[in-house]
Amino acid sequence: MANSRRSKETPEPVLLAGGNPQIPKADGDAPVQDYIAAMPGWKGEVGRRLDALITRTLPEVRKAVRWNSPFYGIDGSGWFLSFHCITKYIKVTFWKGTSLRPPPPVESKHQAVRYFHIFEDGGFDEAQFVDWVRQAGDLPGEPLF
Repeated sequence: MANSRRSKETPEPVLLAGGNPQIPKADGDAPVQDYIAAMPGWKGEVGRRLDALITRTLPEVRKAVRWNSPFYGIDGSGWFLSFHCITKYIKVTFWKGTSLRPPPPVESKHQAVRYFHIFEDGGFDEAQFVDWVRQAGDLPGEPLF
């Protein structure tokens, strides 16, 4: 899926393992939108939904792309969420997920991290997701970079 802001001279992003777009490290909304535009197939629509829900819930959210994933945080507080394309799902990472109530369902080898997976049917409880985003935005985030 091409991003309308890309010029004809700008190559399309490479898709890495699992169809994850390779987007250069950068701060701001534009690289996050480039990532979302490059998400393959059904994942692009889900990426747009996630970004819209996060932005609507926390209008002051800060965005960046690192490690070929969009990151969301609060200025001065750190990063609270990222997502990444895996072959059969989108992995949403809540960096302080064990502090959320209820915690997202998938455990991590990292003590504080919890994951939420979204599969091809694209269905998920948006109200619960928004509640997790609101809670995560109120917690001190992770500095990470």
